[in-house]
Amino acid sequence: MYSMFSDVIAAVSTPRGKGGVAVIRMSGEGTFSVGEKFIFPKSGKKLSDIAANSVFLADIKTQDGALLDEALVTLFRAPRSYTGENVVEISCHGGILLTENILSLAFSCGAVQAGPGEFTRRAFCAGKLSLTEAESVIGMIDAKTNAALSLSRRGLDGAMSDKINKIYNDITGVASNIYAIIDFPDEDLESMDRDEMAASVDKIINDLEKLESSYKTGHAVCEGIPTVICGKPNTGKSTILNLLSESDRAIVTDIAGTTRDVVSEDVVCGSVLLRLSDTAGIHDTSDTVEKLGVDRSRREIDRAELVLAVFDTSDEFDGDDKTILSIVSEAKEAGKEVLIILNKSDKAPLYGEELFAGLPSFSLSAKHDEKEKLSKRIESIFTDGEAEISGSDIITNARQHSAVKLALESARSAKDALLTFGDDIAGCELERAAGALLELDGREVSVDIVDNIFHKFCVGK
Repeated sequence: MYSMFSDVIAAVSTPRGKGGVAVIRMSGEGTFSVGEKFIFPKSGKKLSDIAANSVFLADIKTQDGALLDEALVTLFRAPRSYTGENVVEISCHGGILLTENILSLAFSCGAVQAGPGEFTRRAFCAGKLSLTEAESVIGMIDAKTNAALSLSRRGLDGAMSDKINKIYNDITGVASNIYAIIDFPDEDLESMDRDEMAASVDKIINDLEKLESSYKTGHAVCEGIPTVICGKPNTGKSTILNLLSESDRAIVTDIAGTTRDVVSEDVVCGSVLLRLSDTAGIHDTSDTVEKLGVDRSRREIDRAELVLAVFDTSDEFDGDDKTILSIVSEAKEAGKEVLIILNKSDKAPLYGEELFAGLPSFSLSAKHDEKEKLSKRIESIFTDGEAEISGSDIITNARQHSAVKLALESARSAKDALLTFGDDIAGCELERAAGALLELDGREVSVDIVDNIFHKFCVGK
């Protein structure tokens, strides 16, 4: 078996801590040779003589023959393993010191420490996984909602890779036709006419547009939306944070200015993950500390993708409210999602939605546990629900989105070139679109991009 990696790597693949079982994984061409120095099957056989895909009981012994543990060992032979290499997994007792001692023993016998995501990286390099499938692995590990888990599961099953490959084949088919016409203008070739080529490119554009627009949902479900709660003091911002997080994350009092710094929490709204920050109340103040809090609130709004602006409808709409409305309107114009929350609806309102024309608004009483109602309203901004998530091909991260955008821009340029008889340009733009899809799926991708992806993984995966 040929491997581009010479080292045998090893790492603990289960979380650090006490547990019933811990798993130590080794991978590499020389895995069996390393393992035979400290793993002794009860059968008396050597690791190299044991059949592939076997599970057996073994003694784990130090180099001077001292017994460390009895463990279940699972053996995989290349190329039928996760990494495509020879792999051994040791399921030992889950003590912190014990796992560290066994891992150190593996190192002393010739293995080296695996880096973050190195097992999955080797699987990618061996052609066991595409790059989008590898990203789905970390997506499943990091998932905080069932929706994120479902999307990652579909990605690992190859749904996105299949979609990308289909669009790629459509692109190369049209490009090949264009170049055939350019290179052999006098030949009677069985090729598409110009209308057919334009129709094919239209279909490609439509498919890419669907993928590009899916990022809004994929980003919200898998990466999470940076979200800020803003408003003047004592409008119920902290109460809303506590409502959504189902905890007493923020201190709530009737004293204005209680929140002076940013309080952050990840919260789940249906299928959507919010990276939620509660900010200091925005208002005119002479207090130095409060001024710093207000400035920080404005910076958080600038960084946010979703702004939840809270207004107390039981209080007069004043100058501070006007300032906040102006800030929120600017955020909307800048392309941010905005939701006006008209809080304290259980009290007699002094104003209503008429002051917020053109901005989406929502009435509630945060003190009366209306989380489900608010969650569904927020979720609807980013997705049509579970049916959309389960039934569609959805891109889930910024890298994928950037590649799809480039492919889409190039396909649109190719369409324009075809309409003006710029066949050479059309062919070049289609090649550019195809290249973007190859990068998306990892068939042509730089080492820096690969490094960046796999460094996000935990050690041992």
